[in-house]
Amino acid sequence: MDPHRKDVPLIEMRGITKSFGAIQALCGADLKLMPNEVLGLVGDNAAGKSTLMKTLTGVHRLDSGEILFEGKPVIFDSPRASRAHGIEMIYQNLALAPNLDVVANVFLGREKTRAFSSGWLHWLDERSMESDTRSLLDRLRINISSVRTNVERMSGGQQQAVAIARAVAFQARVVIMDEPTASLAVKEVGKVLDLIKNLRDSGVAVIIISHRLQDIFTVADRIMVLRGGQSVADHRVTDTNMDDVVKYIVGAATHNFSALPPSRRRAPSRKTVRW
Repeated sequence: MDPHRKDVPLIEMRGITKSFGAIQALCGADLKLMPNEVLGLVGDNAAGKSTLMKTLTGVHRLDSGEILFEGKPVIFDSPRASRAHGIEMIYQNLALAPNLDVVANVFLGREKTRAFSSGWLHWLDERSMESDTRSLLDRLRINISSVRTNVERMSGGQQQAVAIARAVAFQARVVIMDEPTASLAVKEVGKVLDLIKNLRDSGVAVIIISHRLQDIFTVADRIMVLRGGQSVADHRVTDTNMDDVVKYIVGAATHNFSALPPSRRRAPSRKTVRW
């Protein structure tokens, strides 16, 4: 299988099962993510959405099933193994250091250093990290006035943008977002959705976990429904509607899982997200 073919999924999860004691969280769940695609992952509480993503990011080890990356079987037995393939997850709490500035948060745990004097002492390369942070924000079309502003002084939308920038700073190919607009003011929701579109246009595939169906239908190419730890529906957003999706979520619709991923691509957008 040629991983460079456009019809080869970037990520494919087949028959994933995961139990926690007597609780069966996943019961043979499937998922496909194509390159340059935004996938909306929806379902009721305890449907298995977060558990499925945590098996993809190596937080949980799957009990059975398989994961393929560009058509090749992989084993993600730790978050480091998943991150080595360019998979990053942004959790709902963002995991930012509020008392540090944008630069420090983007490079947190992966700081750049340079040797001093004889080479046995290293200093943080603040100038290089600041320049790289500004270039990254420009590439993502994120307009933040100063990268030296502490994150705790920023709005919720700006903090979400910083978390996204950190996720893609080190050649991320897939970004998973857990409820990215849940705690945002209405005026900031659109900015984050535009930023997600910009991510896709820059070559990053995105998975969004969200209860806000209006956001999914605004930004996603495809929507997948989990119920009871199983994949029960998989549609292009243009081929379904919110009422039908709600029926799948609550179990009022028949099982209709599609194994065929979408091939639709959108024209690049040149939006700049201004906060």
